[in-house]
Amino acid sequence: MTDTEGQASRYDGAVLLLPNSLRERARGLCKTDRAAAEELRVRVGRPLTVLLPSGEAELGSERVTRRELELLVELATGASVHAARRELANGYISCRGGCRVGLCGSVYLSGGETAGYSAYSSAVIRIAREKRGIADGFVRGLFDGRRLRSTLIIAPPGGGKTTLLRELTRLASTPSGARPGLRVALCDERGEVAALREGVPELEVGPMTDVLDGCPKAAAVMTVLRSMNPQVVALDEITAPEDVEAIERARNCGVSLLATAHASGAEDLKSRPLYRDMLSGGAFERLVVIKKTVSGRSFEVLNGGGEPC
Repeated sequence: MTDTEGQASRYDGAVLLLPNSLRERARGLCKTDRAAAEELRVRVGRPLTVLLPSGEAELGSERVTRRELELLVELATGASVHAARRELANGYISCRGGCRVGLCGSVYLSGGETAGYSAYSSAVIRIAREKRGIADGFVRGLFDGRRLRSTLIIAPPGGGKTTLLRELTRLASTPSGARPGLRVALCDERGEVAALREGVPELEVGPMTDVLDGCPKAAAVMTVLRSMNPQVVALDEITAPEDVEAIERARNCGVSLLATAHASGAEDLKSRPLYRDMLSGGAFERLVVIKKTVSGRSFEVLNGGGEPC
C-alpha cells in the first residue's frame, strides 16, 4: 500500500463516523484529497465540509440536520452516550483509529462544571495521521549520543503537533544503527497518539513504547515514573500548571521529555507565564516549531532558549 493509499484509508475510516446520509458526500473526494484531508466538519443548517491544506471546502449543498448530527454522536460513542459522558463533558469523543470528534452546542452544568450537552450544534472529526519520515531531516539533532534531548513541539491548533509527536515517539523507541531503542512511556490522555484498543496501539508508536491512556496528563506522568522505569516520557498538549509541575518532577528523575504546546512560535510561547517559567527553568533542550506552508509543513529546530541551533 502506498502512503497516499494509506492516508486515504484513514480518511475512509473517519467517514464511517458519519450517518449514511452524509457518507456518500464525503466519499466523493478524489484519492489525493482524501489522503490530504485533515478534518470533516458537520454544522446543523450548513453543508458538510472537509478541511484540506488549501482550506475548508463544501461537500455538496444539502444542509446537515440536527438528527444527522445526533446520529454522528451515537456512532462515535458506539450507541452508548452514557458510557462516554466523561469525554463528552470535556467536549470530545475518542474513536477507533485515533480519530477525535469535537463537539459544540448547548451544555448543561453540574456543580458549576460542564456535565454534558442538551443539544448539539456542530462537530469536527479530526483524522489521525501517520507521517513516516517527516522528522528525517532533523531527528539526529534531537539526540545526544544515545540520549534523547528533551524536546517540545510547538504549533498552532491543527498544525500537526500530535502527528509529529507520534513519529518522534516511534523513532525514539526504535533501534537505529548503533543507537538502541529507548523505553518510552506515552501518556495518551485522549487516546489520539497511539489509539490503544484492547491493549494494542492502532497507530505505530514504536516497539519499546508503553502507553497509558485515558488518564489526566499530570497524574499519568507520575504513574509511569513510578511503574514503568521509562527513559523518555511523552505527552500531548501541555496546558495547565499541574502539567508543568509533573514535567519538572520527571526532569528531576533524569527522564527525557517529548511534549507539545499550542503557540505560533517560540516568542509567542515565551510571552505566556506558564510556558515562560518552564522554558527559563531549562525543561527542554530543543524546540521544534511547525509552520504551515503552501506545499505542506516546515520544521525549525531551536535550542531551549528559542535560538537557532
